[in-house]
Amino acid sequence: MLHILFICTGNTCRSPMAEGLLRKLAAERGVKLEVRSAGVSAIAGTSMSRHAAGILRDEGITDNITSSQLSADLLNWADLVLTLTQSHKRHVLHYYPSAVTKTHTLKEYVQDEDAVRRDLEELDSLYAGTELAASLGQEPKAADLERIIEIRQRIPSTDIMDPFGGSREDYEYAAAEIRSSLHRLLDKLEALRLQ
Repeated sequence: MLHILFICTGNTCRSPMAEGLLRKLAAERGVKLEVRSAGVSAIAGTSMSRHAAGILRDEGITDNITSSQLSADLLNWADLVLTLTQSHKRHVLHYYPSAVTKTHTLKEYVQDEDAVRRDLEELDSLYAGTELAASLGQEPKAADLERIIEIRQRIPSTDIMDPFGGSREDYEYAAAEIRSSLHRLLDKLEALRLQ
């Protein structure tokens, strides 16, 4: 069974919505998986924001999701780590570089365009290389830093907007972005299963 971990900042808005929605959508399609979520700056045991909980309730989801701090144990549990923004992904790669092959933003993982996917894979490799150099007390190569800038300028945004502190409408917008990506994620997982 596939284990999927969603990561955002406080684990009170985007990643719990992604967790609850994916669990429901996967069950509706008969896709067997386990889903969890965590935050890079979460306070363990914090309740979801009221708007995030309301959106899940409106979907018929009554899961009691409370926040978890990102940990090595959670990353080891996960087969696939899906962050809600590039900065969350960079955080994971900075502190847990061994997770590079299974860590993606949600939007980039479901990206269909091959050229964008190749750019994202190269970018991941460049980030991992610069983090490794920094951890060894070395300066990253100037050519690698220039290549990172070049690639970042041409790839589409892979961030899900942060509704924290916003209106119910802001949460609805974020949930719509998440839901759209989750449908594409399930399409991809089903296609991989059939191969």
